Amino acid sequence: MTLEDKELVIRAQKGEMVAFEELICRYDRRILGIALKFTNDMDQAQDLYQEIFLKAHNGLKRFKLESQFSTWLYRIATNACLTHVSSQTRKREISIDRRFGTLSEDAEAGTGRLPDALVSQPDSDRLAESAEIGAQIARALKRLSPQQRLVFVLRHYDGHKLKEIASILKCAEGTVKKHLFTATLRMRKELRGVYY
Repeated sequence: MTLEDKELVIRAQKGEMVAFEELICRYDRRILGIALKFTNDMDQAQDLYQEIFLKAHNGLKRFKLESQFSTWLYRIATNACLTHVSSQTRKREISIDRRFGTLSEDAEAGTGRLPDALVSQPDSDRLAESAEIGAQIARALKRLSPQQRLVFVLRHYDGHKLKEIASILKCAEGTVKKHLFTATLRMRKELRGVYY
């Protein structure tokens, strides 16, 4: 029998680590996905992921079950992402290549090429094209404001409804719609040559 989040939270609040670990398992991919889409860097995303779950663990006793655990956790994640952007803005020494790099290890290493194993495969052209499209999408996401990026990622990558996003971000649904509309227009403009 699978326990509801609420029951797991109650057990975790009583000190059952297994219950908290189950909550982590339920949300780990989504939280890592948000962090990765937000940072476009696996190392930074993993650091954010750990920070988010550490904050959740430390704040769990204060969680009053007035909202869903997932909403509370996503709120922690969005705050961590916004704090990350704020701290990155203060660190102006980040290079342009690093800031707008792709998710591929080769690009992060600065080689700018696909691994040899992929090049020898018959569909390497398709993989290269796919990697380039992914890089263009990542660059376009990075050009959005932090709030627009969060709304766009929560809606299109994580599948949240507008009402849920408003609850996560603690703002009006109209504000979410505005950010999503603006983000969508900017993404279309940035990706104009990619899809049409």
